[in-house]
Amino acid sequence: MAESSLFAARNLTMLVDFYELTMANGYLENGLDGIMTCFDLFFRKVPDQGGYAIMAGLQQAIEYLRGLRFTDADIEYLRGKNIFSEAFLTYLRDFEFSCDVWAIPEGTPVFPQEPLMTVRGPAMQAQFIETMLLLSVNHQSLIATKASRIVRAADGRPVMEFGSRRAQGVDGALYGARAAFIAGAAGTACAICDREFGVPALGTMAHSWVQLFPTELEAFRAYAKVYPDACTLLVDTYHVLKSGVPNAITVFKELKAAGHKPQGIRIDSGDIAYLSKKARVMLDEAGLPEVRIIASNALDEYLIRDLLVQGAQIDSFGVGERLVTSRSEPVFGGVYKLTAAGSAAAPDVLQPKIKLSENASKITNPGFKAPWRLYDRETGMAIADVITLADEVIDDTQPYVIFDPEFTYKRKTLTNFVAKRLQVQVFDQGRCVYESPSLLEIRNHCAEQLGMIWDEVKRFENPHAYYVDLSEPLWKLKRDMLDRYFAE
Repeated sequence: MAESSLFAARNLTMLVDFYELTMANGYLENGLDGIMTCFDLFFRKVPDQGGYAIMAGLQQAIEYLRGLRFTDADIEYLRGKNIFSEAFLTYLRDFEFSCDVWAIPEGTPVFPQEPLMTVRGPAMQAQFIETMLLLSVNHQSLIATKASRIVRAADGRPVMEFGSRRAQGVDGALYGARAAFIAGAAGTACAICDREFGVPALGTMAHSWVQLFPTELEAFRAYAKVYPDACTLLVDTYHVLKSGVPNAITVFKELKAAGHKPQGIRIDSGDIAYLSKKARVMLDEAGLPEVRIIASNALDEYLIRDLLVQGAQIDSFGVGERLVTSRSEPVFGGVYKLTAAGSAAAPDVLQPKIKLSENASKITNPGFKAPWRLYDRETGMAIADVITLADEVIDDTQPYVIFDPEFTYKRKTLTNFVAKRLQVQVFDQGRCVYESPSLLEIRNHCAEQLGMIWDEVKRFENPHAYYVDLSEPLWKLKRDMLDRYFAE
């Protein structure tokens, strides 16, 4: 089920790194076009030195893969580069996607090194789709991860995404709001996200509304007349405590006398902790305890946490640029690496491949694999994730040994646990076999799965390290490949 027509309406087939085209042409010229390969999409580090990330962007990756086709204009552009063979251009003209794809569902908490997506298919195709898969997953996973931290800092108070005007372009605003909603944001200021995705559009007025009327009181009364049952007033255009809140109280009392229920005030500047506490006293003394106080103005998880520690009387938050751009760390860092491939003699038989590096964190896990999550049978909480070879099955009725991938002499035997395979199949030989959940279902899945992650993993400073371990067969395969390469 497609969420939105916006992505499908654009043909993004050519949104590739140019080397994906030159390599594909080279594969064909060297007779490697039919060789089967396996690629993993994963990330190495959680943004903001956090303990977890949130998987997002899969739906847009699916829509991209379903719409892959090269237009006549694409073919003519490539012909004009004078480096591609006619055989390659003919292949592109008749292109049909035929890969198998597995992915961890959106909204799932994820951790470094585990495959978020796995692609198995002909080298030309599996390599070609790298950029768009990374773009879709990197961006939305980044924003969902940041939004999750902000929502947790708000401690049950609604968080509204207000960042469209500071986002990096149209898609940054659109899909940033989508990702924020997955991670728990209550809604967005971006109206098109309501139309396309069903993310509730929220908003009231800007300072310009107040400035366009002769007085602040007249501005508030005019707004209340138009929206008597949805009246939230911005009180910091001139002075929050001297005029803003008193004028809001006057209008709210008039609304109540007419049988309406006033909604709230918004503070967008100044010492929000101090102002919110003073405003709360004024509203309560005026007989308006039901009126909510909303805070906005360049907030993030740390500022929200500090406001609440200071006793700020805030009922909800509007968070803009620092959420939709993940300003503190604006790169997710997902990568796409070859992990197995056939050969000219046996193109369909996948042999494990490994990438070595002087940087140990960049050494890849070889082979066609699958990630699992192990849960404590009694508490339901996640114990660790395990990456296995794809044909392994973890039998949770028997003790199970896992290996630390960094300190391979460390191993742990688990008992009384439940094992769940994290990935689901999305494409089978190019045909989409995945029924995409609704955005609300993804959001609910995210909340449910985060509830199974210990708070120690979710804290902002020095989070507990959640382990992503290797199965014994995968650990031995990697060790043997490293021993062989370093012995040469």
